[in-house]
Amino acid sequence: MKKQVQNFNKSDLAIHLSRRFPSLSDEIIIEGMDFILQEIINTVALDNRVEIRGFGSFSKKNIRPRRFINPKTKEESYLSETAIMHFKASKKLLHHND
Repeated sequence: MKKQVQNFNKSDLAIHLSRRFPSLSDEIIIEGMDFILQEIINTVALDNRVEIRGFGSFSKKNIRPRRFINPKTKEESYLSETAIMHFKASKKLLHHND
């Protein structure tokens, strides 16, 4: 039986951090989170990998060029190679609630 994955978004993280660090204002927490996320995005965009121990790693994944058919017009088109950010959770994060 596959374990249900719980979603955790940016606002959830901000709430958690504000409870954990009540001396920090919400603005400071959001500003810090935005800075860290932007640095991760910039680093991965330069084809580097970012690893946060106990949390996971971010890397760039290239999606091969492919053909698709527009369902409305039935027209065939081609998408060039695209890149996406890939996140792999650490084992510690995955088994946190076991």
